Amino acid sequence: MKLYDETIQKVQTLLKAEGSRELPLGETGWPEVSDRSMILRSDMAYELGGEGLPAIGCTLITADKTLVPGDAVALIGRDLPEIQGDVPYARIALVRVAGDTLGEGQALYGAVRALEYTRYHFYPEGFMMRVSASRQKETVRIGRQALQKGLNFAKTGNRMISAFHRNVSVEAAHICYVTEQEYDYKALERCAAEAERITRTIDHILKSAVMDCGACGLQKVCDEVEGLRELHFAR
Repeated sequence: MKLYDETIQKVQTLLKAEGSRELPLGETGWPEVSDRSMILRSDMAYELGGEGLPAIGCTLITADKTLVPGDAVALIGRDLPEIQGDVPYARIALVRVAGDTLGEGQALYGAVRALEYTRYHFYPEGFMMRVSASRQKETVRIGRQALQKGLNFAKTGNRMISAFHRNVSVEAAHICYVTEQEYDYKALERCAAEAERITRTIDHILKSAVMDCGACGLQKVCDEVEGLRELHFAR
């Protein structure tokens, strides 16, 4: 499962360059709410990625233990209690799975999407994700009352790790949040777009009867990503 490994390495280089700091693990006591729970504008303290600011959500998968040694939560920038208004935002999840659990063919594509869609089954109190898949944006409304009760990124990050571990294939998850004003969000956006191209190429390979690489519009992606060409011709 090396499809996303090069992209993960690029992301890790970006995160290390800015000096992310580790947050405490094991804070799983923060309550979850119903998926129908809404945070209205009148009830929110601010929005992460609001008002046209960068708003990135990305999940990258690997089977390489050296890339994701274990569970972790990290932060670049200010924590939730320190933020006073709308700020740029990124949430990067690096998820390690057991190499033989994702399957092949359509099962592989479905497993990748299922891990990515974990964010749709993740409802910490006072932390409402708003996802636009077509625009590849992920904003978050932060509830005023939740902030007063102690909401922070350690609590939401640990909650998301727990959500990933509900999937039996997951062995470890590293969640990194970014709120730094001057961060290179464009570079992270390129990595997220690259990952999405890889996932769509998997789907294209499974659905397409075209075996002539020269006639395929996704040849460049296959040439650059280890594992895609093998996936193609294994069919």
